[in-house]
Amino acid sequence: MALLLCFVLLCGLADVTRGLSITTPEQSIEKAKGETAYLPCKFTLDPQDQGPLDIEWLLSPSDNQKVDQVIILYSGDKIYDNYYPDLKGRVHFTSNDVTSGDASINVTNLQLSDIGTYQCKVKKAPGVANKKVLLTVLVKPSGTRCFVDGSEEIGNDFKLKCEPKEGSLPLRYEWQKLSDSQRMPTPWLAEMTSPVISVKNASSEYSGTYSCTVQNRVGSDQCMLRLDVVPPSNRAGTIAGAIIGTLLALVLIGAILFCCHRKRREEKYEKEVHHDIREDVPPPKSRTSTARSYIGSNHSSLGSMSPSNMEGYSKTQYNQVPSEDFERAPQSPTLAPAKFKYTYKTDGITVV
Repeated sequence: MALLLCFVLLCGLADVTRGLSITTPEQSIEKAKGETAYLPCKFTLDPQDQGPLDIEWLLSPSDNQKVDQVIILYSGDKIYDNYYPDLKGRVHFTSNDVTSGDASINVTNLQLSDIGTYQCKVKKAPGVANKKVLLTVLVKPSGTRCFVDGSEEIGNDFKLKCEPKEGSLPLRYEWQKLSDSQRMPTPWLAEMTSPVISVKNASSEYSGTYSCTVQNRVGSDQCMLRLDVVPPSNRAGTIAGAIIGTLLALVLIGAILFCCHRKRREEKYEKEVHHDIREDVPPPKSRTSTARSYIGSNHSSLGSMSPSNMEGYSKTQYNQVPSEDFERAPQSPTLAPAKFKYTYKTDGITVV
């Protein structure tokens, strides 16, 4: 009886193992940011599995404080992929017919937030199975910059630096000399795999072109550097030239400011003189009008004079008219010159 019971149990266990199963082993996948990750999940069904087929992918984020999230689901012959906003539009089944035994998915345009453990669950009653895949997203080295920190002069100490802008750790560095003998200087050999090479007592033999390659598990990047070790420069002459140039610049600026200030003072003085006019002083009398009135009065007097006293009058009265008024009086363009006609008789002859 006991042997029969054991046989029945073993047969039942064998039937369970021959039921629904996921053939893909659990694994860990590393991908670079921006790439596509393929997460496999292939399964086999048993004839005894008669229930509806349900496939579910869950994400357990690397942050343990977050709960598991459903990212894609197949149920009732329909696909639902809008459960998780962070992966919306970036997660898809790789097979057009998941009932054929392939529930694998692709996660496109990977981001650092996609890091975590992904779990594939397949259910077809009474069979149930699940497998986990660990996804790690790394950043490739990029934007690497090579430069010299210090003065590239003979006898000086300076540093060669290789700095990537981004890249997931761990990073590996490798320096190479590309010019001349392509052999790294002996003192530098210990630092060929370091991001910084310390140069002591530099010599002209160190001049050349160097490259630095940065690598991690998902990619690499490279930069180049041209090193020119030159004789020391005349620092005293450089400093003296800088001082003289500064003084000349100050003198020039002072001269420009002085000229501008003087120009403003002159303009201000001219404006004050132009507007300083006494408004209460009447305009001077016109000498032309004075002369005309004087001539008019004498003309009226001449009309009543006789020829006998004309000669005396012409000598005395006209001499009384200020010569200055006639000389300086402006003539009006519309005023006709005055004409005088005198008639008198002398010795029986009429003189005009």
